[in-house]
Amino acid sequence: MKALLVDDHALFRSGLMLLLAARFPDVVMREAEGLTPALAHLAAEPDIELVLLDLGLRDSQGLPTLRQLRAVSDERTIVVLSASDDADTVIAALNEGAAGFIPKTARGKAVEQALRVVLDGGIYLPPIVYSAVAPLPELEQTDEERTAEMIDRLGLSPRQVDVLRLLTAGQSNKVICRELDVAESTIKTHLLGLFRKLGVNSRTEAVVAAARIGLKFPNG
Repeated sequence: MKALLVDDHALFRSGLMLLLAARFPDVVMREAEGLTPALAHLAAEPDIELVLLDLGLRDSQGLPTLRQLRAVSDERTIVVLSASDDADTVIAALNEGAAGFIPKTARGKAVEQALRVVLDGGIYLPPIVYSAVAPLPELEQTDEERTAEMIDRLGLSPRQVDVLRLLTAGQSNKVICRELDVAESTIKTHLLGLFRKLGVNSRTEAVVAAARIGLKFPNG
């Protein structure tokens, strides 16, 4: 597959290009130093599938940059790179259609893990989102107790819990189908049920809502 890195800092761009070449040898990388050359690349190479986008470009700043790329690249996967990693910025970018958000302060291993989640069809949220929206723990209540209480209060079925657990781990529908050994149509039905019970409209909002109400699932 082809990917385009859009960032106006040459040193950062070079370092990330080297990292991606080492960790993802099958990905053909292109680079652009601003929004204008990025749009030219996308027009010239319609087979570019992944865009890594810095929100702080010299010729375009913030979420409008993401919106402009979405306008011409609606079917492409866009992952935001940003020096600003506050939870509001992360959630706003995801709500604008980004498939992931990677803080520029992230180490190489974290960048690799985030991109693998996205390339597998999942949504990557940095840890700052969970720490920002998670509630303060109640006295004498463990994570397991709080999670069980909230699952009961929401009326989630065991299968919906399984789907939500995998969703919060960044897994795609394809992976969830494989893990639970069910058809994709069944997963979509469970997702609609989850969205309704959580009061949300998307996978991203479901993950954030789960963190906000304190749902925590064991790893693996």
